[in-house]
Amino acid sequence: MGRQGFEYGVDGPKTIVTGVDGSDSSWRAVAYAAGLARRQGALLVLVYVQPVVTASAAGVGGTLLEVGQQVAEDLLQHIRQAVKRFGDHRSIRWEFHTFPGDPYTGLLTTADELRADAVVVGASEQAGHRIVGSVAVRLVKAGRWPVTVVP
Repeated sequence: MGRQGFEYGVDGPKTIVTGVDGSDSSWRAVAYAAGLARRQGALLVLVYVQPVVTASAAGVGGTLLEVGQQVAEDLLQHIRQAVKRFGDHRSIRWEFHTFPGDPYTGLLTTADELRADAVVVGASEQAGHRIVGSVAVRLVKAGRWPVTVVP
């Protein structure tokens, strides 16, 4: 009667991955995903992918990695403050993941590895993405999970 792999009694997402980079649209995506995770009792996984920039000058690469790590630490501190400010921190389960790479591949890999049920991202605020394609559009085209793009 039931198909192989079908989960009985599971309703809604259990793991929600959302990208955060400090932009206004990414914070709106985090807020949306947090509300969804709280209502569904899902795990919220916040992902900051530290941009990797190729540098020809010696020593610049180390500096860029340090800057990426500092941004990650600042984002995590901001998230912790928001969790405290908006009530009982036990009402939502969350994790913060960060690593260097490109945002599309980082979110795709994280969502696949964690077997995410949904991905939430902010709409791109960069004009150049109309030509190349934003991370959100590329995630939708991957077709692996429902993707919500928050303006």
